[in-house]
Amino acid sequence: MNRNFLIVIIALLFAFNTYGQNEKRKGYQVSFNDPSNQLNQETKNKITAAFYNTYPFFASADGYRTKREAIVTLDGNENTTIKAKAGEIKINNSWLQGKSQRKIEKELRTAFTKNWSFYSQDKKKGYSLTFISKDPNLDPKVRQNLIDTYFEIYPTLVKTFNNKSTHNVLFVVDTAYKAVAEASGNRILFSAGYMKAHPTDIDVVTHETMHIVQGYGYSAGPVWLTEGIADYVRYKYGVDNVGSKWSLPAFNEKQSYKNSYRITARFFAWLEQNVKEGLIAQLDSQLRAHKYTEESWVELTGKNIDQLWGDYSKNPDQLALKYSSK
Repeated sequence: MNRNFLIVIIALLFAFNTYGQNEKRKGYQVSFNDPSNQLNQETKNKITAAFYNTYPFFASADGYRTKREAIVTLDGNENTTIKAKAGEIKINNSWLQGKSQRKIEKELRTAFTKNWSFYSQDKKKGYSLTFISKDPNLDPKVRQNLIDTYFEIYPTLVKTFNNKSTHNVLFVVDTAYKAVAEASGNRILFSAGYMKAHPTDIDVVTHETMHIVQGYGYSAGPVWLTEGIADYVRYKYGVDNVGSKWSLPAFNEKQSYKNSYRITARFFAWLEQNVKEGLIAQLDSQLRAHKYTEESWVELTGKNIDQLWGDYSKNPDQLALKYSSK
């Protein structure tokens, strides 16, 4: 046998045999607490593969502080198959015997979902939503309204602004999160406390899913512009802003277009009606392509942003506002 070929074979066998003992991928790591060596290498390999196919999703959905390393131990409790939580996986050794990787992975995924008060996956017309709630007291009606709003509004935003946006979104309602909501990647984190205090504010979904659609990445443009666009989209495309008692604030001289959110959104609504229809969609496109600069306003309207704000300040009520209602 060719010597070099033999060396390659030995190296591959060594890599296979050590796979899963303390392997670390993309910041996640699994190790085994097995002092009696009850697990053979083939079984460890199956568990390791199942871990990397399930734990990263669980950790990202569970929260920022969720442990990225987990220890696998054997559990002698005959009433369980797999118990799993952040950083800890216990597997019934008797159940484990002869199980395929696919079976282990399915059982492990089920065990992780038991850490949450509610877990569901819904699909409609090419779009999917995974919904996780850590709040056992979340009103089922509020939960369903959030889900329904996603399927009603998100496809429209994708088709209107960015048809390359993901069709798979994750909602997490977290009791530890104290703000209102935030979007990161394809995940939207909702405050359980906020949803309890504002159960009719379903168009928080519209604002946050627009952030997913925006997908600008870093250094694409100023925050006031990003958030102003998201609130403008909420105003224009929201499904029940009246029901949530949400509206754009009246103009006053202390305001600035850099105030962001609803103040900026009202300015954008004025620009759409009085300066250039479709302007916000063009700015959104430039931001996504990282082509936005302060000169963009001049290129698109003939005036810079300060001149446009000055025009708005002189006649802010030249604006017909219409709010969505169910």
